[in-house]
Parts: sequence; C-alpha cells; structure tokens
Amino acid sequence: MPNPAVVDRLARLDEAQRRAATAADGPVLCVAPAGSGKTSTLVARITWLVDRGFPAEQVCALTFNRRAAEELRERRDAALEPLGEGLADRVRVRTFHALGLEILREAGRPVEPLLERETILRAVRPDADGAERRRLDTLISRFKLDLAVDPAEIEADPDAGLVARTYAEYEREIERRGGLDFDDLVARALRLLESEPDVLQAWRGRCGHLLVDEAQDLDRSQLRMALLLMAPANRVFFVGDDDQSIYGWRLADVRRLLNLAAEALPGLLRVDLETNYRCPAVVLARAVRLVEHNRERFAKVIRPGPKAAGRLLLAPSAADEIQLAAAILTSWPADDGSRAVLARTNRELLPVAAAALRLGVPFRAADLVLPVESPIVDELLAEIANTDSGLPLLVRVGRVRRGIARAAAALAGAAPPVDDSDGPDRAAVATALLGWAAGCLDLADLRAGVAWTRQRLAELRRDEAPLVLATAHGTKGLEFDHVAVIGLDAVRFPSARSVAEAAEPELALEEERRLAYVAWTRARRSLTLAYDPGLPSPFLLEAFTAEELGLPPAVPLRSA
Repeated sequence: MPNPAVVDRLARLDEAQRRAATAADGPVLCVAPAGSGKTSTLVARITWLVDRGFPAEQVCALTFNRRAAEELRERRDAALEPLGEGLADRVRVRTFHALGLEILREAGRPVEPLLERETILRAVRPDADGAERRRLDTLISRFKLDLAVDPAEIEADPDAGLVARTYAEYEREIERRGGLDFDDLVARALRLLESEPDVLQAWRGRCGHLLVDEAQDLDRSQLRMALLLMAPANRVFFVGDDDQSIYGWRLADVRRLLNLAAEALPGLLRVDLETNYRCPAVVLARAVRLVEHNRERFAKVIRPGPKAAGRLLLAPSAADEIQLAAAILTSWPADDGSRAVLARTNRELLPVAAAALRLGVPFRAADLVLPVESPIVDELLAEIANTDSGLPLLVRVGRVRRGIARAAAALAGAAPPVDDSDGPDRAAVATALLGWAAGCLDLADLRAGVAWTRQRLAELRRDEAPLVLATAHGTKGLEFDHVAVIGLDAVRFPSARSVAEAAEPELALEEERRLAYVAWTRARRSLTLAYDPGLPSPFLLEAFTAEELGLPPAVPLRSA
C-alpha cells in the first residue's frame, strides 16, 4: 500500500512531473527547463522508489556541485522522514567528486593531500601570467578528464608541444608531492572502477538506482562513471536541460545530452517538463524566443505557469555606468523581495558595487574583488607619496600610472597588460586611483577617501543582504524576485573574445546565447535588461523587435 505522504507528494506534481517521477526503471531522461520544478521531481522519484520497496542504500543521487547536493539532502530528509526513521541517511546524495573520494578512500587509495592546481601551475610554469594559467587550467582538465592522456606518452614524444609538456610536468609534480588534484577524484576513481571488477561490482550494488542531476553539465569522465555504475541494468534517471548548458570551459558539451540516446543509451525514455513556474510570462516568452535561435537543442514546449504575472523593462542608456547602476538599484519596488544584478563578467559589476556604496545599499558579491580592497592600493599610495609633492595630485597619480603602463608594455613586448586571475592588477588599480583623485584636494584627502570607502564597504557587504551582484555563470540554479542584467552590448555579451578564441565559434556563440537565457530566467517578478542603445547585443535583436529596442524611454512590457 503506497505511503499517504508519497501519494500526496505525487499529487502535488503536474502531469509531466508525475510522469517523470514514476517512469519505468529503465534509462530515463527528464528534460527540465528553467523553473520547471526539476528538484521537486527528483525528490519525488527518490521517495517513489523507496516506497515501492527498492532498498534505500541502493539509491544514489549525483549532483553537479556542493550547493545542489546540500539542497537535495535537505529535501530528501524532509521527504523520506514519513517513510521511516533513519531512511533518508541510507540514500546517497553526492557530487561526482565526493563519490570519487568515497570510492578511492574505501579501496585504500591515497586521497590526500588534495593539491591546488594554481599552486602546482605556478611551480611548473612560473613564466605564465594569470590569463595563461586559466587557459592551462582548462587544458589540463581536458588532457586528464576528456582524453585520459598518459604523461609518459608525452615525455616520450620529442615533438610534443608546450601545452602537452606542461601537462606532463604538472602530473609529475603532483606525483612528486605525493597527492592528487580535484580532477583526480573522478579520474582516479574511474580508472579504479574500470580496472578492479570487485570494486566495480560493489559500487554497482550501491547505485542500483542512479539519479543524475544537471546532466547537461557532465564532462566526459563523469558521464563514463555514471554509465559504468548503472550497467548492466541501466536503472538511471538523468535530469537536465540542454538550454542551460553553460560550462563549456569546464568541459561540458551540450552534445553529450543531445546524443545520449543515440550514442550511449538506446531505448532511453525522454520525459519533458513543460511549465516554467518561476518567470513572468513576458520574460519567459522573450527568453524562449532568444534560445530558439540555437540549432543544437531539443525541440520542446516551454509554457508559463498559471501565476505568471510580472514585468520586463528594457533600459537603453548611454549614461555613465555608475549612474546607470544607481538608476537600476533605485528603480525596483520597495518590497521585501530578493534582487540581483547580473553581468557577463565580474569586472562589469564594479560600477554596481560603487553605486551601492554611494546609495548605502547592502549587497552580497562573493566572487567580486573591488580595487579598493586590494593591497595594491596601499602600495600605489606609497609610490605616489614618493613623487614630487609640489605637483598637483592628479599629475602625481598619473605619473605612477604611466610608469606601470610602461613597465607592463616592456615586459609584454609592448602588448597591453593581461588581466590576472588574482584580482585587480596594478594598472586597473592605478586607473581607479586616478578617478578617485579627481575629486580630492591632496594625497591626504585621497587616503581619507580610501579609508572611508573601505569602512563603508565593511558595513554594507553582508552575507544576508537581499541584493546579489554576480556573473550569469554564478547564479545557475538560483532565482530572485527582481533581476537586472547589465552590459547587454555587442562585443560584451556575447563575449567576442570567447567566441573568437573557441575551436568551434558557432558552438561557443550558442553557449553564450544559453548563458543569456539562464540569466534572464532567474527572474520571478521583474526583469530589467540594460544596454547601450547605439550598440545593443545581437541577442536583444533576436528576442525583441528593432522598434521595441529603439524606443527612447524605458519600455515596460507587462503580462496579464
């Protein structure tokens, strides 16, 4: 007899969600667009499996990141509590890396020290700047996870290129230090499963029913691990959305999801969730119109939920970036709703942080480093103090800034300085200081202004603030009542550099389009799209008519 709590949970799902949650045991792909209730469906399937009598300790759910795992555990605990005490803890919820760690540890394989890639890269390539280290980070993961390259093969090849040799040196340095890196948690666990039949058999028993969240984000090794663990019964439930595949730089490839049935799982049952319960109808309509320009995607229906009222605001502006940010922050209704300003890059969020400081608006920005926070500020202030004190402050700051530019040009062979991953570089901080100095009487006044800004930042930067400043990548899986997406200009979004440097520019452009779709669909009540009217993003031209984008004032588009 079904447990009443499970019956009630299934009854609260819509028809498509219920069909997915109760699908047959064979391989299933649940295509779950933004806001369609994928986690509710996933949790309902777990409870349905356990209620049917499938052993809880043989159910394993794998998530893309720790945040998703924590949310799923909380909801698993609440859902399984009515079915029996201690039952929830028997259902595994892990990230792929956490499962790899568990597999290695149980087999007695070394799992520490866990080494930071940045540290190892600095050791083997001290000449590489921040941009080059970021590029090498992705390429090393590709060698390790996508290609499974043996470093010995590279060392034996006299024609191996610099990147390949760097990978081999990187792996030897890992070996010399007696540890492993984050990718090794999956790569080594996968090799262990493939080479040790007894280990594989034991873990197949613990993954008798495998549920895989965010399937569009899997890299090749993660997918191989999932396919290996679920065989031969293939009792697997993939949940994913091709329209939200935005992590190509982490080795995700939307084609893996699109070709899952043809290449890996013949007989795969596909169930589509069709209702977006999050976004206002007007927001959803334009977001879907945008993403439908992609060629590599599933044909699907995405419709708004029954309570889909809200607004979309087009905000063309050629104003100063800080003024535009201030206008956005003051345009939202004075309610208790959550709010977010999203951009393509962290650098584009700096004017928003400056506007929040001026307006006294508390905010969260976990991954954003403001120039004023950098110790480089203090170094440059000391250098300015050592310039001719008889000169005007702006001239003194300008001299320091020019010296930095000349040194960078000489170091890079007259090339422009490269942005470093460690935060604002000296050139960027010097430029910011020049702007601050314009309103100051003297160096003492500038120092006081820096001190005041740092104090103000300490007061307003709060973990519980309702305003979030983040990149579009950083808010995947999150939602907010009011969302503004800034920098929707040609070259900036889509990123001209990301597209131009990609091996497959058209595929990269489609990912950029999906990234915009993800950003727009974070909104629950209102969405503001800010752009330069003289240079709007091609994505805006795909989602709106020229007449709509060309109206001089902000254009409110309301749904019923």
